[in-house]
Amino acid sequence: MEARAATLWGLNEEWKVEDVELDDPEPDEVLVKMVAAGLCHSDEHLVTGDIPIAMPCVGGHEGAGVVEKVGSKVSSVAPGDHVVMSFIPSCGRCRWCASGRQTLCDLSQYLMTGVPISNGVARMRTKSGQGLGPMCLVGCFATHQVMHEASVIKIDQDLPLDKAALVSCGVATGFGSAVHTGNVQVGDAVVVVGIGGIGSNAVQGARLAGARWIVAVDPVESKREAAKRFGATHTAADVFSAFSLVNDLTWGQLADVAIITTDVARGDLIAPTMSLVRKGGAVVVTAVAPFTQSEVNLSLFELTLWAKELRGSLFGGGAPRVDIPRLLSYYRDGTLLLDELITKTYSLDEINEGYADLRAGKNVRGVLVFD
Repeated sequence: MEARAATLWGLNEEWKVEDVELDDPEPDEVLVKMVAAGLCHSDEHLVTGDIPIAMPCVGGHEGAGVVEKVGSKVSSVAPGDHVVMSFIPSCGRCRWCASGRQTLCDLSQYLMTGVPISNGVARMRTKSGQGLGPMCLVGCFATHQVMHEASVIKIDQDLPLDKAALVSCGVATGFGSAVHTGNVQVGDAVVVVGIGGIGSNAVQGARLAGARWIVAVDPVESKREAAKRFGATHTAADVFSAFSLVNDLTWGQLADVAIITTDVARGDLIAPTMSLVRKGGAVVVTAVAPFTQSEVNLSLFELTLWAKELRGSLFGGGAPRVDIPRLLSYYRDGTLLLDELITKTYSLDEINEGYADLRAGKNVRGVLVFD
């Protein structure tokens, strides 16, 4: 069948919206008509090369849509079902899935290869026959896409798909960074560094976990103001000015947890963020650093003698098949804000405008909405 997709052909190039050919699903795959896709910074990392990926590729990993066709072996979804994408597939059988760590599923080895799980043959091709690998095996920047059953999660049909798409990545990742990886407890002091699509939801996660103080750190004033809507009790323009604020709030004990959700993780940000947390406190690194970055500023004295911890977080350390339905139930109850996350919507043809707005700091989250 024919579809339209936003493709990336080289580093630092713009997204190219083009007509493509899409094959029918294999026995363990599904065909999804996309309804909405979030403009997450992880796809911008493909453009800059921070995340290496086989090119040409179809972008998008945060999305929602309606199942149109399923393969003969698919059992978890049927045509007409509403689904969100899980950018980390979960097989349910490997060591990591069986031990409750679905985000480390062995199927993730295929994420950036452009090779479908089933048989390694590209389902989507250009008109000239060039295979197009999907970002994180889902490639949501397309009107239609074929993906493995392990990459889709069924949701209730009354939920708005443009909001549900956000839970596919940014909401679950931010929320989990606070609740799962950060293990925020009632009464804790929490600092979130970087208030975009993920940082805003780290704020929400800290709020729902019962944190007493939540300090949102971002140089952009509009993002600091947005953070207050999601639960921030205080804001600061940078990590250094946050230190005196947190020190005063906690009578010198400092924060229990600090979460780094900046657009790009930098090695020189680790040490000052570690200085924000108390003895025995934890710093969670959720932001993605360039693939080649290996140098980090870190006080080993603090790490050892003050028993501080530095933790990495993928998908917030949660389980997609558990967290996504749970978060959508919070949205239905009114305790999790999703509508307020969407700053602006774009058509597929406006994708480059959407990413220009992201780079300019205009959006908490931009969303592609398909006809």
